[in-house]
Amino acid sequence: MFIQPEAAYTSVSELGETGSVQFRDLNCNVNIFQRKFVTEVRRCDELERKIRYIETEIKKDGIALPDIQDDIPRAPNPREIIDLEAHLEKTESEMIELAQNEVNMKSNYLELTELRKVLENTQGFFSDQEVLNLDSSNRGAGVVDEATVQHRGRLGFVAGVINRERVFGFERMLWRISRGNVFLKRSDLDAPLNDPATGHPIYKTVFVAFFQGEQLKNRIKKVCTGFHASLYPCPSSHNEREEMVKNVRTRLEDLKLVLSQTEDHRSRVLATVSKNLPSWSIMVKKMKAIYHTLNLFNMDVTKKCLIGECWVPTKDLHIVQKALSDGSAAVGSTIPSFLNVIDTNEQPPTFNRTNKFTRGFQNLIDAYGIASYRECNPALYTCITFPFLFAVMFGDLGHGIILLLFGAWMVLSEKKLARIKNGGEIWNIFFGGRYIILLMGLFSCYTGLIYNDVFSKSMNIFGSNWINNYNTSTVLTNKHLQMPPNTSAVGVYPLGLDPIWQLADNKIIFLNSFKMKLSIIVGVLHMVFGVCMSVCNFVHFKKYSSIFLEFVPQILFLLLLFGYMVFMMFFKWFKYSPHATFQPETPGCAPSVLIMFINMMLFKNTKPFVGCNEFMFDSQEGLQKTFVVIGLICVPWMLLGKPLYIKFTRGRRVSHVKHNGELTGNMELAEGETPLPTGNEQAGGAHGHEEEPMSEVFIHQGIHTIEYVLSTISHTASYLRLWALSLAHAQLSEVLWNMVLSLGLKMPPYTGAIGLFVIFGAWCLFTLAILVMMEGLSAFLHTLRLHWVEFMSKFYEGLGYAFQPFSFKAIIDGEEEE
Repeated sequence: MFIQPEAAYTSVSELGETGSVQFRDLNCNVNIFQRKFVTEVRRCDELERKIRYIETEIKKDGIALPDIQDDIPRAPNPREIIDLEAHLEKTESEMIELAQNEVNMKSNYLELTELRKVLENTQGFFSDQEVLNLDSSNRGAGVVDEATVQHRGRLGFVAGVINRERVFGFERMLWRISRGNVFLKRSDLDAPLNDPATGHPIYKTVFVAFFQGEQLKNRIKKVCTGFHASLYPCPSSHNEREEMVKNVRTRLEDLKLVLSQTEDHRSRVLATVSKNLPSWSIMVKKMKAIYHTLNLFNMDVTKKCLIGECWVPTKDLHIVQKALSDGSAAVGSTIPSFLNVIDTNEQPPTFNRTNKFTRGFQNLIDAYGIASYRECNPALYTCITFPFLFAVMFGDLGHGIILLLFGAWMVLSEKKLARIKNGGEIWNIFFGGRYIILLMGLFSCYTGLIYNDVFSKSMNIFGSNWINNYNTSTVLTNKHLQMPPNTSAVGVYPLGLDPIWQLADNKIIFLNSFKMKLSIIVGVLHMVFGVCMSVCNFVHFKKYSSIFLEFVPQILFLLLLFGYMVFMMFFKWFKYSPHATFQPETPGCAPSVLIMFINMMLFKNTKPFVGCNEFMFDSQEGLQKTFVVIGLICVPWMLLGKPLYIKFTRGRRVSHVKHNGELTGNMELAEGETPLPTGNEQAGGAHGHEEEPMSEVFIHQGIHTIEYVLSTISHTASYLRLWALSLAHAQLSEVLWNMVLSLGLKMPPYTGAIGLFVIFGAWCLFTLAILVMMEGLSAFLHTLRLHWVEFMSKFYEGLGYAFQPFSFKAIIDGEEEE
């Protein structure tokens, strides 16, 4: 990218609006404080400091800032910045001056208020002193002059105000320094005073200390200074005190008027500034981001051109070129800026285009690891498989409707909810995954309909297909009646589970078998799909040999063993029937699929029941041995095939590539040189082993082989969590119904109305807290594990790094989240 210096600011501004370019730092070796535009960055920092100060003052006064999410301003041009800087400087100076004047006036107001409190609360103190002075003067003989009487009989005093929490220590200190010769009178102020600097309430106490002698007076003043007590002049004459109180009250009224006018002026200034402050903040952030980005550019030798390197999605090249031309046209530059596509052997960043629906699923995949460049992205398939596997564990129509309504509310109100800025981290996670929650609720409704489970109860929609052939007395007297399917079952229930199973004693046994087999079937299909996805990577990266050396043995090993087990489940369901007349095909002769699979792996036999066959069909024993042998052959096939292929083909490769992935790329290639690969050939994370020694190749492949063989077994068993959590969810729901809600339904009519109201509230609380939130979170985490470990490990490496474009929107949104 070549940009003229006069058009650099506007061009980068246009690129920031598009959000399609990720710049590389060409000044890695230059100190950040020595770069070209560091002065402009510091200037922006100063503007941000002023804006933060003004914003703090606005929030202190409780003035609401307008929301400008629908009208975000563009980056300002340099001339607008000069006017903005002058305006912010003037506003800040005015605010600082107003704040200082306000503090000074409030301090003066506080002092006058304390003086008024001292004068008003010391009336009784001085009446006592006047009585004392009168008594002492009456006792003296007539020959004693007036000066002697004043010297011997009159008491001195100091009056002031001290913080209430310091009063007791103040009294003890006065008693110690005077040896009990100080008489202290105090009175607590009823209403607190406000601190002029912080505005916090302060509780204070008025005191008057009577003493005799100048030396003791000096000591008392030093103690007052040490305890931060405020001393005020207080006349001893009653008339003088009254006159002084009047003067203080007049000054307080005048000062209160001035303070009110100052507050009004401050509010007017802040209200005017608050209308434009959010726009100014965004403009300064954009300008700072532009100069930070320009610091990544390199100046050419002639100082007439800025050169930058960046990653651009191929589909956005025309957008970037248009942004560069618009930036040059904005300043009237005669020399256009232009973009050259260069080839490089560096792995490009990974960019997956998402919308508001797929973004949540893509975030789940990116949490595991960013896909290597051009690697197959599992997020597309996760949009369906993730909510489906969740629903298998969370299969309840009632709980699914709760999730569905919550997700639908967030989706339908997303514009209003997106404006919530301080919702917290948990709310942001829920809102970001609103479409995931919506689909999880929708799929849970479907599986709940299949399980015929609504808050642990069944729905009798189509009527049961089971017929009771017993009379009433037999049913009432026999607790262990059985309904044979050959005589009691008529046809197949149209959709899901027959509601009669809700009353059966062997309900859990039946559901265990049904859900366990369902979990294995879903798990094997999911893993087969993951192994097949690796073919897409091999074809794209032109690793056709890996299809035969890795994919074929892996899929054979998985299908011939565990795929065969799934086949036997379906075959068993179709072959054995209660209506069969041939004894080996009756349900009592149906062999256990698990025992049959174990015998298959161990080459063992189990003696069947009398009249039954050990195997389901002819030649099954030979077929099973063939499958096991082929599966065992697949292990050395995976272990040695790829290393031997690399060993025999490595010597034939001659590299003619010369590193030229610098600034000019293939524009300056010498004649006859080979262009650099465009990243598509070299990308793919750790798919290549061309530079590794053969010993590491063998070790690497051995680890992969052992991991795949063992994980095929463990991952198949891991899918049994679908059965376990589904069973646990159903049983918890049933326990909550039987032990909570059914108690209210069984209460007497009159008291039951009130009791049922309370019990229903408790049942709703436990349902939401335990079955929906806790069980839902548990099912979500287990579903996430099945995708990360069991599914994505078959084809996904996630060794790339994310494409992080220079985008104003991302910068502003990121700072708002912080």
